[in-house]
Amino acid sequence: ITERGKIVPSRISGVSQKDQRQLATAIKRARHLGLMPFVRNNLG
Repeated sequence: ITERGKIVPSRISGVSQKDQRQLATAIKRARHLGLMPFVRNNLG
């Protein structure tokens, strides 16, 4: 995940496609449960 809260693509992070799908699902679940923010607008 980037500092702005975006999911990094698998070609950059180096994980397999299967793991990338599981990771994306886990991140989306955490966002809906309120454990992670959807986006971060301010970096300062």
